[in-house]
Amino acid sequence: METTLSKNDLLNRVEEALNTIRPYLEADGGNVKLLDISDDMIVKLEMLGNCGSCPMSAMTLKAGVEEAIKKEVPEIRGVVAANN
Repeated sequence: METTLSKNDLLNRVEEALNTIRPYLEADGGNVKLLDISDDMIVKLEMLGNCGSCPMSAMTLKAGVEEAIKKEVPEIRGVVAANN
């Protein structure tokens, strides 16, 4: 990894960032699950509930989830959904 932080530290920081947006996702019947962070700093998520089947989930992922994560964890280069 390009950072001196451990992977567990990164996972915890990304989880904290996700917690800031979860109430909005849950209000629409959805959620996200953090699956992994790759060595090239890409977060892999699973879109859950309505987020998994919503046609707007790609936009939610990029405009909402990715921006929230990058704001809190600037080392992250991108976010992908495992089920999109």
